[in-house]
Amino acid sequence: MHAVELLEQAIGFARKSGFRIRQEWLGGTGGGVCEFGGDRWLFIDLSLDPQERLERVLSELEGATTGQLPDRSEDRAQRGKPRRVA
Repeated sequence: MHAVELLEQAIGFARKSGFRIRQEWLGGTGGGVCEFGGDRWLFIDLSLDPQERLERVLSELEGATTGQLPDRSEDRAQRGKPRRVA
């Protein structure tokens, strides 16, 4: 199965798990999971290629289901940008 198909399945799983999905051009920040307004959101960065988006979505879903956020400190250090805004 191709990364695009797997990504679509992962997004479908996220929706069924109660996430609202937002796909936007985020300039390589990768997106992430957050909660506001009583909803859990999964932001997907369209500037990444499908394989990278799939890896990020799966990582974020794993972190959300275990109650732990994935450590992206190395990614943030490379970009010099914060990942989440509270």
